[in-house]
Amino acid sequence: MARPAGAGPGGGAGCRYAGGADRRSEGIVGGCDVNGSPLPSERQYQLHSTRLIDRYILTETLKPLFASLLVVLVALLMERLLRLFDLLANHGGPFDMVIRLVANLVPHYLGLALPAAFFISMFIIVARMGEDNELDALQSAGLSVPRIARSFLGLGVALMVFSIILFGYLQPYGRYGYSAIYHMVVNAAWDATVPQATFVDAGEGVTISADMVDPTGRRLEKVFVQQDRDNGEKWVTTAVTGALAATPDRQRVLVTLHDGVQVRVLPDGRRQVMEFGEMTLDKPFRLVTEPFRERGGSERELTLHELWSEMHDPQSILPFNKVRSELHARLARSLSLPLLPLLAVPMGMAAKRARRGQGIALATLILIIYHHLIQLGESLGDVGRLPPSIGIWVPFGLFCLLCGWLFHRADVRPGENPFAAMFDTIDTATSFVGRLFKRRKKKAVGAKP
Repeated sequence: MARPAGAGPGGGAGCRYAGGADRRSEGIVGGCDVNGSPLPSERQYQLHSTRLIDRYILTETLKPLFASLLVVLVALLMERLLRLFDLLANHGGPFDMVIRLVANLVPHYLGLALPAAFFISMFIIVARMGEDNELDALQSAGLSVPRIARSFLGLGVALMVFSIILFGYLQPYGRYGYSAIYHMVVNAAWDATVPQATFVDAGEGVTISADMVDPTGRRLEKVFVQQDRDNGEKWVTTAVTGALAATPDRQRVLVTLHDGVQVRVLPDGRRQVMEFGEMTLDKPFRLVTEPFRERGGSERELTLHELWSEMHDPQSILPFNKVRSELHARLARSLSLPLLPLLAVPMGMAAKRARRGQGIALATLILIIYHHLIQLGESLGDVGRLPPSIGIWVPFGLFCLLCGWLFHRADVRPGENPFAAMFDTIDTATSFVGRLFKRRKKKAVGAKP
């Protein structure tokens, strides 16, 4: 009996490629669409679906990650930016110095903001998926909590690699660059010009100002000069006119004043007053800034491989304990990022809409405590009180156990999430405090005449 067209061996639906090849020979089992093309197998469909879920979770996580990272980074930089503007106003210098200083600070503050931003983004996404019943739908489809969290874990590993580069290489160069530019601003050599109606710190205890200045900044009128001498004397000089002139070697500049008065305040409080027709200040001024030291004067300016080399260099001038603690602390902070999903997922599953604020506050508290424990272990290692294996890696190990236990409980017993009980306790305490204040307010109102 002839088989129907398209029927495969055994009477099944054997959909064929062009040329008559049977799909069953490739181990693919399934029906055909309206065009006679075979449908994908169930395994292929499940694999494709889970990849779409991973992509969806990853995309949704990256949006709040970048947003929260930007917010936290700007908040951390704002206070330092105000101080840098104040520094620039006091010492002078071009505006691009502030931009360069802030750019060198970004790696440092990025290292502080990254864990918080990563945790908050995961917490928000998991909490929202729980509110929209997306987590229930995924678990009903057979996906476990570890399978749902795979995207978070993969992103955590990627951020761990990035943080190794950040802590190990970008931050050391950023710290040194910031110190070098700061040295340049604070110790900037005077360029032998005086802006009009501006007090100029010319270096070596000399301050100059003039009410009127020509376009070159070298011809001055109504000049004021204050000198703080090494012997404790203070000389204040005023003159009708003045001129600035550089020496031929361009290494010094002299200030010549005409028709003025000089008041010398001695250390014992006595004053000496002298009038003059012409005076050249006896202290020359530097036109060049002393170069900043080479990188490596501090263990915080060394990269990971340089820290490792310094640890094993018997002729190193840096303290061994500080170098060792710095290396272990950087590695511990980097390796902590893949652990954050194990903490954020169960916390997000337990947080409803009204509990998001509590969850973020609790997460912030946990991360701050962990950060300070690592910092404390590093400080104890710096002074030789504890080796890094105890001061740094014991808190890291305890944090690993805590995150692993919470994640396991959320997977095995979703209804007994420890964070749910913690949030219930916070709600009870908040309600009690609220009722207590209401009672006091009512008593205060009733006590009024």
